[in-house]
Amino acid sequence: MAADGVSLSLQLPCVFSPKSRQYLAVCAQDGRLRVWNTDSKTLHQEFVPSAHLSATCTCIAWGPCRTVKEGPQRKKRKSEVGQVEEKADLLAMGTAAGTVLIYSTAKGALHCTLDGGHSGGVNCVHWHPEDSLLYSGSDDTNIVEWDLQTGKTRSKWKADRAAVTSLCVSPDGKLLLSAGHVIKMWDLETKEVYRRFTGHSTAVTTLRFATTRPPDSNGLYFLSGAAHDRLLSVWQVREDGKDKNSVVSFTLTDEPQHIDLITSGSKEEAVRLAVVCKDGQLHLFEHFLNGPCKKPLSPSCSVQMSDTKDSPMPIPLLAAALGADPRCVMLAYGNHLQPVMEKVEVNTAERHVCLTRDVRTNLSLSMETTVSKVKTPIVNAKSKVLVPGLPGHTAQLTAPAPQGTEKRKKDADTKEMSISERLGEIDLEAVSDQKGAPKVAASLQTDNFAVLLMQGLESNDADILNKVFQTRKEALIKKTVARLPLPAVIPLVEELTKRLQGHPLTACLMVRWLKVVLMHHTSYLASLPDLVTQLGVLYHMIESRVKMFHKLTKLHGKLHLLTTQVAANDSSALVSEVDHTAKLVYEEESSDEDDVSVDEALPGEDSDHWEEEEAMQEEEDDEQDEDPDRRTEPKANGDEDMEHENESEEE
Repeated sequence: MAADGVSLSLQLPCVFSPKSRQYLAVCAQDGRLRVWNTDSKTLHQEFVPSAHLSATCTCIAWGPCRTVKEGPQRKKRKSEVGQVEEKADLLAMGTAAGTVLIYSTAKGALHCTLDGGHSGGVNCVHWHPEDSLLYSGSDDTNIVEWDLQTGKTRSKWKADRAAVTSLCVSPDGKLLLSAGHVIKMWDLETKEVYRRFTGHSTAVTTLRFATTRPPDSNGLYFLSGAAHDRLLSVWQVREDGKDKNSVVSFTLTDEPQHIDLITSGSKEEAVRLAVVCKDGQLHLFEHFLNGPCKKPLSPSCSVQMSDTKDSPMPIPLLAAALGADPRCVMLAYGNHLQPVMEKVEVNTAERHVCLTRDVRTNLSLSMETTVSKVKTPIVNAKSKVLVPGLPGHTAQLTAPAPQGTEKRKKDADTKEMSISERLGEIDLEAVSDQKGAPKVAASLQTDNFAVLLMQGLESNDADILNKVFQTRKEALIKKTVARLPLPAVIPLVEELTKRLQGHPLTACLMVRWLKVVLMHHTSYLASLPDLVTQLGVLYHMIESRVKMFHKLTKLHGKLHLLTTQVAANDSSALVSEVDHTAKLVYEEESSDEDDVSVDEALPGEDSDHWEEEEAMQEEEDDEQDEDPDRRTEPKANGDEDMEHENESEEE
């Protein structure tokens, strides 16, 4: 259950005791079981399993209330014999090692250990309402029926191909629901499948019967919730067997983490439902189960909690329990190390209610010393102590702060968006990267694909994985990997290794993802004992490609030289083909026309008829020799005229 166990391991068990709601059982991050008294709001008991670090607690279930013998007591009077009070005593804890621990709150010690039934981690436990029987589902795909009187397995059978993630026994104790991805209903007498239901695309985390009617009257209903699914589905067990699809759906803001309901005994009685989601909100529903309903039902009231600071921060709700009064709800909020229990009266006429509380960060642990073996030292009020559970945190031992009763309402004008409107607002290209461009404020968070990637890894959906892995933005990849839970790192690396062996273009994208995974989760990968076997294929593939890298660099250099030489030759050929002929010639007028004519008459070196041109040149020279005699005569006449003019001037 590599993929299915991702969501289950992140949820810390937190359960109220049945009927009176007197106790709250919590398993915190340190692996210890703490039982809190809701009346006095103090720590009633604390139990540390022997293997609380290696075999952590994965699920908790309170047993049915019973009469408990708490040791030697005085003889009761005849009037007191009939006044026997039933209390919640036994508590079943499933561990990651495959064992089931039975803890007794009356004794304050371990009642028994159920082992040898499972080879994988226990995901769910559920008690039989009447007999002293316990049912457990595990990663090994088996369901085990335990007999608590003998402490041994009474029956064991294979439930499905996948891991069993949730169980629930019907109120009459005759039917058993089990689920991985597909939901099955078993007949506990014959251990055969009574009905099959479609189920969810992810691992089912919650199964609860909603009615106490017999299945033959078409009035038996149950609900289911799955990881990463924001819908609670209601299923009807019909006589004709046409009950594979859900009949009613309840809308949530996040996947369900804790569910409490008051069952319906007839058609005229409504089912009351309280659901605590992973985002810390509480949703209250009330519905009459009488056939199918096409439209998903919204909660009648949603409750949130916040602190009283100037900038209020939300306080997560851990669990909720309904009472006889429909307006009263028992809440547990804060952190798992020291939750705060409070009985709140909620105005269900309002759709949204916000409660403000002043929750101090200092931890003041007060325990009842009558049953618990843990002793509280007497410390001076001025001194500071190191509180267990928070390393390096110093806090004063002070009394818990008084709880306020202020309420803040959400705006009445805000309407819940439909699924189509939410999908329409998811636009990854809404934020512009250009300078000066107006920034668009997206109403939904679209800066990472962590949830989408988890869904793809769990369901092995190629379309979802292709959509996520085609991302080229470095910031988006980093945020997605950073918000990925640790159990999903190995399935992600295996998927990347598988895709690296494909087309080189996809390998380039996968290298980006692999680089970010190694940067963020190196410490987690180094802590895995069988890391070499899990990443062996990746090692061999990297080594084979690195061996070819030297040869490829040589080839790249040679190709680069060839391309540069070809480019240089092409550029020189372009330069040699330049036309040198003048487009326009300008000549000035000159008095030496004869010289120009003589120069033009000279034979060219490139002329082929140079002998004829020399003969023509000699004839022109002879004519010029005769012309000087003719030219001297007018010159002489001119001289004589000049002399006559000089003589007349002297006279």
